Amino acid sequence: MAATGRRLRRSPVNMLTPTTVRVRRRFAAALVVAAGIVILGGAVGTMAASAAQPPVGLGTAASFAVLAGSTVTNTGPSTLSGSLGVSPGTAVTGFPPGKVIDGTIHSADAVALQAKADLTTAYKDAKGRTPVAAVPADIGGMELVAGVYKASSSLGLTGTVTLDAEHNPDAVFIFQAPSTLITASNSTVSLLNGAQACNVFWQVGSSATLGTNTTFVGNILALTSASLNTGATVQGRVLARNGAVTLDDNVITRATCAIPSATTTTSAGGPTSTTTAPGATTTTAPGATTTTAPGATTTTGAGATTTTAPGATTTTGAGATTTTAPGSTTTTVPGGPPTTVTTPGPPTTVPSPHTGEPWTGWPYWALVAFAGLVGLAFVERAVRTRRRKA
Repeated sequence: MAATGRRLRRSPVNMLTPTTVRVRRRFAAALVVAAGIVILGGAVGTMAASAAQPPVGLGTAASFAVLAGSTVTNTGPSTLSGSLGVSPGTAVTGFPPGKVIDGTIHSADAVALQAKADLTTAYKDAKGRTPVAAVPADIGGMELVAGVYKASSSLGLTGTVTLDAEHNPDAVFIFQAPSTLITASNSTVSLLNGAQACNVFWQVGSSATLGTNTTFVGNILALTSASLNTGATVQGRVLARNGAVTLDDNVITRATCAIPSATTTTSAGGPTSTTTAPGATTTTAPGATTTTAPGATTTTGAGATTTTAPGATTTTGAGATTTTAPGSTTTTVPGGPPTTVTTPGPPTTVPSPHTGEPWTGWPYWALVAFAGLVGLAFVERAVRTRRRKA
């Protein structure tokens, strides 16, 4: 081969230098890291999405402050805001001196029977919720965001546990206690950043006991029984499927979710429709302004009531349609007529507020990793080119 005067060209494989090998190894490592970030980010995003829970449906049991399977026993001037029921048992003692306001007492009647059936459904629903996050036997001192939390056996509370809705009024908190739920004296369940008592559920595999002067929040769904010691208060419900509910100078306020005020913005791009359901009540406060954009449709359902207070202003854009169904009522409160203005001009479009920064989610960081990966590839290519020329 030497006689032919030809020179052997070295294979690119043989041209690998230690520097090139290191670059390629780094390239491979970066690829693995980037893939891991993307996969982990996707998994975290999926877990976060799946952790968003709907509330546990209580059915007709939602109208009760206390519901028991065998008996309800009270000592002292307890006050229940909501109905009291027992089924299949019949015994209700201690009322008076206990008081039931905003509700009635149902002892083994059809209402209590249906509520108990709905409680059983709700209990099974809460017990089966997933995915779960494990919590210690005592959650005192913890701050928890929305989700499903499960103890290994009994669940206790000493001190304060804070439930943070992160400014989401629909945030749902579900606690699963396979055995008992016990709070120490003067313990507190605290709500933060818009958390609502109606969206907190405590599924208890046996019995729940609230210590003296405990300030408790949420709906207790106990399989067996529930006991409230002196001075304990509950913003929620105390519901026991099979056993007794025992009270001692307690205040139980049935929790209902607040309905936020609805705001409808009509853009110039097309009409919208606003419908008032049958039986609904719409009240325009004094000095308030209601604007119907051009082309919008407002429908008042049968039996609905619309009340316009003195000094309120209703503006109807050009081409808007207002329909009042038979049986509905429109009332103008005495003391000064409201003002109705028909505006031919287009509505004003309000820009959406800035809702967050782009770097708060995993897709952004996955993109950063990918960009770094591409840059590293270019560097590796440049090194290989220089080596070949050398």
